[in-house]
Amino acid sequence: MKSILVPTDFSDQANYALDLACGIARKSGGTVKLLNVVEAPHGTSFNAMGEVIAPDGMDTVFFIQLVKRIRQRLSELTADPKYSDVSLTGFVEVGNPYEHISRTIVEQSVDLVLMGTQGASGVEEILIGSNTEKVVRRAKCPVLTVKSPVEAKSIKNIVLATNLKDDHNHLIAALKDIQEVFEATLHIVNVNTPSSFETDRYYRKEMQKFADEYQLKNYTLNVYNDDDEEDGIIYFAEDIKADMIAIGTHGRSAISRLLSSSIAEDVVNHAKRPVWTFSIR
Repeated sequence: MKSILVPTDFSDQANYALDLACGIARKSGGTVKLLNVVEAPHGTSFNAMGEVIAPDGMDTVFFIQLVKRIRQRLSELTADPKYSDVSLTGFVEVGNPYEHISRTIVEQSVDLVLMGTQGASGVEEILIGSNTEKVVRRAKCPVLTVKSPVEAKSIKNIVLATNLKDDHNHLIAALKDIQEVFEATLHIVNVNTPSSFETDRYYRKEMQKFADEYQLKNYTLNVYNDDDEEDGIIYFAEDIKADMIAIGTHGRSAISRLLSSSIAEDVVNHAKRPVWTFSIR
């Protein structure tokens, strides 16, 4: 967990994400990059001196002033004494938020994206709208979303929701990293629904095979009965007072069963606790 990216719009939720990112960085010895992307018409960019270049005929005054204000806010935020023990840098980009976040993930070898969400009416409410929906679905690293203040030291119980069928190699490798940082217990759960009913004995046997295959440590095996997967995941996490939920997404718009994008996004939107997602496309 050496490189953590926090896209920010300076909202309370974004600041909660920054606080948690810095807490994780303290535990892992990592760095935190704070990014604000100013959405602008196609063709707007920076030159080599960091000045805004707009398409021909476009009035750039507004964008120049906006970028200056954002740079100042980022400078003030990164200079906050409470982050003095963390390697924290801030930068601003102009253009499409999803494209800049995705490029930053690749170019700066980001290990985790941490984002704030209001969770009001869908994943499109996360910070910067449909761009973030794309990040959750397609990011080449895990994405952790938060709605309220969370201390890194308080995350000790992580729920892993799985259908036991997909290739989890990369997901489990990334989840092991954050489990180790938090020194947390992993609670593996399969939600048993009327439409995909199996006996507890069957699921527990399959979950044990799953845990053995991926050489998991410090875990529990759980079967939870509910009418649908989303509610089952959220209610199970509430019942055991979990500190975080982990779930995979195939990263496309229409998937069936547990790891469908709609399930992952609904959990991100409706769960009260932090949700860690990972694309297993």
